[in-house]
Amino acid sequence: MSCTIIVGGFFGDEGKGKVVAHIAHKDKPVIISRGGVGPNAGHTVQVGTKEYGVRMVPSGFVYKDAKLCIGSGVLVDPRVLEHEVETLGVRGRVFVDKRCGIITEDHIARDKGSAHLSQKIGSTGSGCGPANSDRVMRLSPQAKDVPELKEYLLDVPKAIDDALKMNETVLLEGTQGFGISLYYGTYPFVTSKDTSASQIAADNGVGPTKVDDVIVVFKAYPTRVGEGPFSTEMTADTSDAMGIQEFGTVTHRKRRIGGWDGDMARYSAMINGCTQAAITGIDRIDKDCFGITDYAKLTKKAKDFIKQAEEDIGCPVALISTGPEITQIIDIRNELR
Repeated sequence: MSCTIIVGGFFGDEGKGKVVAHIAHKDKPVIISRGGVGPNAGHTVQVGTKEYGVRMVPSGFVYKDAKLCIGSGVLVDPRVLEHEVETLGVRGRVFVDKRCGIITEDHIARDKGSAHLSQKIGSTGSGCGPANSDRVMRLSPQAKDVPELKEYLLDVPKAIDDALKMNETVLLEGTQGFGISLYYGTYPFVTSKDTSASQIAADNGVGPTKVDDVIVVFKAYPTRVGEGPFSTEMTADTSDAMGIQEFGTVTHRKRRIGGWDGDMARYSAMINGCTQAAITGIDRIDKDCFGITDYAKLTKKAKDFIKQAEEDIGCPVALISTGPEITQIIDIRNELR
């Protein structure tokens, strides 16, 4: 049995999609199931020269032997889901828990029409906040109430439990990041629920005793989309001069760039119960590391950064991303066991 949770350690956009895709190919899970809020968060996965942006389907879809599940804690927009299923060619592999909350056109209209959400908080406008509000008030429809979702319905917690009992591997995929958790983030500039590892387990109906590893993904240069505090933020002129420009997967808004935040990394690792860390963007610490797949070949500057990150996080760095493509990664998990 092996159940691993992968979550973001900063404000989202840490490169979780790539890490999930890599681990999926390496560990060969039978199920990849996502938790989190809903289609307000996107993951980018680059395979060769082709780039995919996904908002509903788990980013491990590139591993073709896994069932792709959406846990009961997740909000589903049937229109977004159907579009992705068609675009990615994953029909027959995607399953939605029958208890998922549903985003309606009304939720989207309320999200976009709220000055508080759209202007002050910086919502993506995808309807998640109002949908979660209606869910708390017991007004929201569930997936089992929507005819167009009938072919996708599954008891996801039961499917995961069956797989674990058969000693199969399961990946639980988080979305967004620790810094915008409703409970632990920079309130009120946060998303509409918790984003920590324990919440991702709960979203999928997985009890804490069934989780083997929690991999928290940190970005060498953290980013943030939208409003809210960002203690290590640098000016746009500085980040532009460094050649760091990024745009949100869902909103396409320019991301704010900051420096490494050891204090936040440490607290995030504590709340998430981090057992192993992943660092992305090491090629931005030293461009000579771009594309390297052997830890020994990393430069001293990169290794010094990783050593400091490990001291801050309090856990070993087991995965190091050296570029955007899924093969541009160093995986030393086996060496640390």
